Amino acid sequence: MSNLLVIDVGNTNIVLGVFRGNGLVSSWRLATARERTSDEYGILARQLIGETFSDAFEGAIVSSVVPPLNHSIASMVRKFFGIDAFFVEPGVKTGIAIHTDNPQEVGADRIVNCVAAHAEYGGPAIIVDFGTATTFDVVTHDARYIGGVIAPGLTISAEALFARAARLPRVDIRRPEAVIGSNTIVNMQSGIYFGYLGLVDGILGRMKREVPDVKAVVATGGLASLLAPDSEHIEYVDDDLTLKGLKIVYERNRAPRRGRK
Repeated sequence: MSNLLVIDVGNTNIVLGVFRGNGLVSSWRLATARERTSDEYGILARQLIGETFSDAFEGAIVSSVVPPLNHSIASMVRKFFGIDAFFVEPGVKTGIAIHTDNPQEVGADRIVNCVAAHAEYGGPAIIVDFGTATTFDVVTHDARYIGGVIAPGLTISAEALFARAARLPRVDIRRPEAVIGSNTIVNMQSGIYFGYLGLVDGILGRMKREVPDVKAVVATGGLASLLAPDSEHIEYVDDDLTLKGLKIVYERNRAPRRGRK
């Protein structure tokens, strides 16, 4: 049974996953650190993966929105796993036609999310990815990516509040029991949580008015499970959506690329 390493390089986190056949065996999350060397990434990745998975890999596929790290990730995969990393970039077969003004500027992770959502739910579908920024993307029934929305991420929004308001403390991002808070901390938690939820549902509501007959609204990313239960529009949460999309793109490109061991 073939084994595949999938890697999603984001601005805040790098997510590693291992597929055995069609099943995702496990996944791990590392902090993105641009100053970290390929050897440092390799040691961390090997320690994490080696605890549960020691078989050889058929291939590796990477989506990255941090170009300065691409060389380090490629070197790490080659040195520590003995294979060449296949990057999702312009010219790669994804099965998604990009209908935007500048197709090359669309993040690889956004297209990979659309690949997975379309394969699992059909279309039209809207994908919400709660990352450093929160992205909203639309894929049509005939697998066309027609655009989306980029908003500041929830953590970025909260950090801006802490940084600019001297008398306000840093608080945990969590759902308060009620909207109206009786102290400063709950006031802030309510504003952060319900305010951001209003942003998400406001954008989704407007998108659904522009895209008739949406079949699914799918959320992914670190904070998806926190916000989705209160959302009026989010129907599904899939923490592994990007990794699943990488697996599909790999198969569509038939890219078992081996390096020297």
